[in-house]
Amino acid sequence: MTVSTTDGRMTVGERLRHADWRQYVVYIGFVVVFLYFAITQGGNFLNGTTLVNIITQATPITVMAIGTVFVLSLGEIDLSIGSTVALSALVAAVTLQSTHQWLIAAIAGLAVGAVIGAVNGIFVTLVRLPSFLVTLATMGLITGLAQQSTNLQSVPVTDAAFGWLFGGGTLLGIPILIWWTAAVTAIGWHVLRQRAFGAHVLAVGNKAAAAAVSGIKVNRVRMAVFIVSGVTAALAGLLYAGRLAGATYTLGSSDLMSVLAAVIVGGTALTGGKGSIIGALVGSLFMSMINYGLLLGGLTVAQQMIVRGAIILVAVSLSLRAKKSN
Repeated sequence: MTVSTTDGRMTVGERLRHADWRQYVVYIGFVVVFLYFAITQGGNFLNGTTLVNIITQATPITVMAIGTVFVLSLGEIDLSIGSTVALSALVAAVTLQSTHQWLIAAIAGLAVGAVIGAVNGIFVTLVRLPSFLVTLATMGLITGLAQQSTNLQSVPVTDAAFGWLFGGGTLLGIPILIWWTAAVTAIGWHVLRQRAFGAHVLAVGNKAAAAAVSGIKVNRVRMAVFIVSGVTAALAGLLYAGRLAGATYTLGSSDLMSVLAAVIVGGTALTGGKGSIIGALVGSLFMSMINYGLLLGGLTVAQQMIVRGAIILVAVSLSLRAKKSN
C-alpha cells in the first residue's frame, strides 16, 4: 500500500520505512535463532522437554533481568547481582538446616538481598559514588563473604517444601519455575508501566535534575531500585538452591553477562530513561535458547561465553546509536 493520504497520516509503506527496527531486534533474533536450531538440530531441539528446559533454565536469569531493567532504566548498573545470588542461597540453605523452616529460610535469603541492595543504594545516593564502582566493590566483598561463610563447602537443601516451591515442583502440570517466570514478569511489567514508581524510575533515568524539579524524590527512587535489584538476585539464588537441591559459593558467578545481554538486547537503554520488561523476558529466553542450542551442537562453555560477549557488544552498540539518534 503506497497510496498517499491528504490528512497528514503516513501510509503503511512510510510507517515501515520510518520504523526503528532496533527496538524489535530481540524478537526478530529470537525467531531467526529458533528457526536455525529447529532446522539444524531437528528433533533434538523441537520437542516439549527441550522447550520446557529452555524456559526453566532461564528462570533465574529472567528474575534478575527484571530487577536489572529497573537499574538500567534509572541510568545505573548493579554488578553485584551474581555474588548476591550465591550469598543469599547459602544463607537460606544454612538457615534451613538450623531451623527446618522453609519460610524462615526464604525470608533470610531475601533479607540478605535487600540489605545488599540497601548498602549499594546508600553509597550511591548519600556518599554519591558511581554505581559501577560501588557494586564492583560490593561484588568482591560479597563473594568473599560467600566463600568464607561455608569454607568453600556446598550446603545441601533437603527440605521437600523448599525444593517444591523454589525449583522442583509442578502446579497444574506446569513446572513451578515457569510460574515464577510468569509472576515476576507480570509484577515487573505492572510496576514499570502501570504504577507511579515505574514512571518515576524512567523520569530519573531520563534526566535526574528535571525529575527532582518536578517533585520526584530522586534518592528515594534510587534506593528503592537497588533494593529491588538485590531482592530479585536473592530470589534467583533461592530458585537455584531449590532446583539444584543445594547452595554453593559459585552460584550466579557467570550470570552477570547473561543478565546484561538479556536486558540490553531486550530494548532497555544502557544510558537510562527506557526499559522493557517483556523485552527482558524474551532476551532471557533468547540467551537460554542460544546456550541450549550451542550445547546440543557440541560447543564448549568457553565458546558459549564468546557468543554471549559478541551479543552484548552488538546490543550495546545498537543501544548507544539509538540514544544518539534520539
